[in-house]
Amino acid sequence: MSDTVINVENVSKRYIIGHEASKGDGLRHAIEGVFRSPLRWLRSVKENRQATKEEFWALRGVNMEVKRGEVTGIIGRNGAGKSTLLKVLSRITDPTEGRIRLRGTVASLLEVGTGFHPELTGRENIFLNGAILGMPRTEIRRKFDEIVAFSDIEKFIDTPVKRYSSGMYVRLAFAVAAHLEPDILIVDEVLAVGDAAFQKKCLGKMDEVAKTGRTVLFVSHNMPLIANLCTTATMLRGGRVAATGEVRSVIDRYLADVAGLGSKPLAERTDRSGNGEIMVTDLEVLDRSGKPAANVISGETVTIRLHYVCRDHGRKECRAGVMVRESEQLCCVLSTWMARPEPIYVSGSGHIDFTVRDLPLAGGVYTLDPFLESNELYDNVSNGGEMSVVDGDFFGSGRIKPSPHWRSVGVLVRHECHGFG
Repeated sequence: MSDTVINVENVSKRYIIGHEASKGDGLRHAIEGVFRSPLRWLRSVKENRQATKEEFWALRGVNMEVKRGEVTGIIGRNGAGKSTLLKVLSRITDPTEGRIRLRGTVASLLEVGTGFHPELTGRENIFLNGAILGMPRTEIRRKFDEIVAFSDIEKFIDTPVKRYSSGMYVRLAFAVAAHLEPDILIVDEVLAVGDAAFQKKCLGKMDEVAKTGRTVLFVSHNMPLIANLCTTATMLRGGRVAATGEVRSVIDRYLADVAGLGSKPLAERTDRSGNGEIMVTDLEVLDRSGKPAANVISGETVTIRLHYVCRDHGRKECRAGVMVRESEQLCCVLSTWMARPEPIYVSGSGHIDFTVRDLPLAGGVYTLDPFLESNELYDNVSNGGEMSVVDGDFFGSGRIKPSPHWRSVGVLVRHECHGFG
């Protein structure tokens, strides 16, 4: 037990979900009920209140142990309970049942907007966070320049953080969390907000933290990243632990689990995130003639058709998109926000086409993750569909693959060759 720094024993977390009352429960209906039969009206109000509440268990009977110096990945589909588990471990919310034992200080970076006081400057928040972690002021001063240099926002360090962009916020928040030397560092997928260079710096820092004997918990949907960074992993499914142990075996279990989703219609999938005001109901892959295709060809025109339905009849602004991945590695994103200068509005049901000319993907099977959003997320489904690509003469050279000995290349880039002596 001496090397165990995180011990989770039979932890469950319950939320109470409220539902809207029926349309018949309007003001006129209530007044009429009071005068006609007060006792019956009071009884019906009590019954309606009970009927409009529903229990939802985000975590159920979770048990896990993490040793000192381990980098543990927490993986699972959307809604599996990953973020809830991290919030419980970070003491942001209390478990409904069970017990958690943590040995040492904890720093967490879970979502943009938590951990800092918006009215305080970046400088003031560094000292505030250090005090929360129990760091002496002299120690914070000693680390201050290093934190600011890592975050690369020296110009704005005396600006209130409420004026920071999400990327600036994450830069400073991660720098503080990693440099003030907590015993346990907890990081959610929030690092995706930063650019690629900063993500690389963060991953290097987490590796450095682990090598000094401290513990890191990391949530990500990027399986190659989990495989390269983590030594162990825990997979959640439906709020329960589905697998735990050596990282590669847990990832294989997760990928097999995800592969089994293909048999279920997209409209019936419940492992999705968002408020559901607009939902993705189907994805189609169309060939150059606009017909559904089992396989499409590199270098030819391909259309991915996203079908949607709105929950009400109002007209809503919407940004739609599809993330295209190969073996959990993101290849590209198709998005109305990037492709169109003006916003789009949707109502009722319909479809949105994403047409790619000269498809720049090598042969292979690609996963499609559709999403619908505006100022808030409407819907997002991991592994919402598949696109099977067959190698074609993308370069117009008469050759299909660079060499049979090469590994599969994901993205094809048109280029020229010069200077042959």
